[in-house]
Amino acid sequence: MPVSAQQLAEELEIFGLDCEQAVIEKLVELCILHGQNEEEMAGELVAFISTHGVNLTSETLNSFEHEFLSKRSSKARHSASKDSGHAGARDIVSIQELIEVEEEEETLLNSYTTPSKGSQKRAITTPETPLTKRTVSARSPHQLLSPSSFSPSATPSQKYNSRNNRGEVVTFFGLAQGVSWSGRGGAGNITLKVLGCPEPLTKSYKSMFQKLSDIREVLTCKMEELGSELKEHYKIEAFTPIQVPAQEPVTLLGQIGCDSNGKLNNKSVILEGDREHSSGAQIPVDLSELKEYSLFPGQVVIMEGINTTGRKLVATKLYEGVPLPFHQPTEEDGDFEQKMVLVACGPYTTSDSITYDPLLDLVTIINHDRPDVCILFGPFLDAKHEQVENCLLTSPFEDVFKQCLRTIIEGTRSSGSRLVFVPSLRDVHHEPVYPQPPFSYADLSREDKERVQFVSEPCSLSINGAIFGLTSTDLLFHMGAEEISSSSGTSDRFSRILKHILTQRSYYPLYPPQEDLAIDYENFYAYAQLPVTPDVFISPSELRYFVKDILGCICVNPGRLTKGQVGGTFGRLYLRRQPVGEEGRRSPCVAVQVVRI
Repeated sequence: MPVSAQQLAEELEIFGLDCEQAVIEKLVELCILHGQNEEEMAGELVAFISTHGVNLTSETLNSFEHEFLSKRSSKARHSASKDSGHAGARDIVSIQELIEVEEEEETLLNSYTTPSKGSQKRAITTPETPLTKRTVSARSPHQLLSPSSFSPSATPSQKYNSRNNRGEVVTFFGLAQGVSWSGRGGAGNITLKVLGCPEPLTKSYKSMFQKLSDIREVLTCKMEELGSELKEHYKIEAFTPIQVPAQEPVTLLGQIGCDSNGKLNNKSVILEGDREHSSGAQIPVDLSELKEYSLFPGQVVIMEGINTTGRKLVATKLYEGVPLPFHQPTEEDGDFEQKMVLVACGPYTTSDSITYDPLLDLVTIINHDRPDVCILFGPFLDAKHEQVENCLLTSPFEDVFKQCLRTIIEGTRSSGSRLVFVPSLRDVHHEPVYPQPPFSYADLSREDKERVQFVSEPCSLSINGAIFGLTSTDLLFHMGAEEISSSSGTSDRFSRILKHILTQRSYYPLYPPQEDLAIDYENFYAYAQLPVTPDVFISPSELRYFVKDILGCICVNPGRLTKGQVGGTFGRLYLRRQPVGEEGRRSPCVAVQVVRI
């Protein structure tokens, strides 16, 4: 029977509840999902609100669904499965409950019998040692990481523990040699601010529905904006339509594409024109006359060449992209004393173990070095981990993640370091959409709220006026697989890709994206663009660690904390921002090291 939103609103008005339309729509969804009619839902909701003493908001509905409706539905399914008398198709919730009931009954019987030697699998329960329902629920909420509580095979990694190169500096930049790496643990004046274009992403959004026309609109707007900037920079008079034949050299604006479903190569390049001048028309591009180029699908370019027939462009010149200006610090950005920043990227446990030993070692390093700011990238519970893929964990993913967070936050409390958490699309418990909203964690104490900050993926973060570009997506790997280039001299692929990111002014300029990356383009246009050229760009990758100066921006790949079954690397930086009003620009990043865990 269909659920009426109007009738549901009338039922709630009886109890004096005047709800917004969005709340009513959510309640209708819950009615359908949990098999409730309007009167039952209104009664249960009013009882829940009265019991907990809360107001009716979207957050309240989430708690209501989790604490009441889900339990009620699972109990109904459990009773139905018992009444059926046969082992039909059951969901994982009902199976888990059946296991719990059997364990409790077996343990209760064992408490009245003398266990045989070697068969005592569980502790005998007595009134002095009462039965605990589940190990997970018996944990103290302030207890540090206990892998045995969520994994039946929590054995340490032998390869990781037998490493002999811990603390080795593998690469560095600036005045990093002979420097004593220690901070003040956040004791100084530290100002953290998230930048946006114009606003940063702070909460979840609805995804999974976008029209092709909307995607086309975003790509067109991006093309026209960059084209306008380049046209003004290079003093170009006008762009020529792509399909208009011309005997003289012409200047075209467009986006690089591939003429097939395969990978881009120098014979398959097409230029897709903008809407204003070319109405989105496409033309094949002959690159034989270009001595140097670096191209990838989705790149916005200005090309000069010969287009005698209107059917093929022989490119003779490729205009260089232009990055955004750097941020100009102000008095509001705080002091310019030296600050230490530590950056690390997950996975935080090795692929053959779930004990999180590397994470605990990192917490020890943070407490020893007391960096002013720690930037920690996901994944914290990796979707590619063997025990996650094979469903071997006994606790929900969300609970394991919260244990990791609690370990980091409480474990580093003595250091006083400011913590910044960046999510990853490989975080199995989090929303797998790009741009990715920040983690939500409601269990922070008052003192921790001042030093812990959750940001989106990607994110532009100001640390006392020094701008950090942060992204956990492996765009170096994604773009490196698609880029084609030709150079007369030695050319570094990492440098080319990083230069593309800065000049395309986007955290993910590749289009179409890699297959396993789900991009919401409306929010991508709002939240995944560079507001300014960052002073430091942090892009962890599976590829080899590095530190590079690209167009005045210090680009760092700190690697991952673990690589398979062995330990990986993390990064540490010293910042010293130049005083306000000083002429010329000096990079605030004075030293960088990448170190083995």
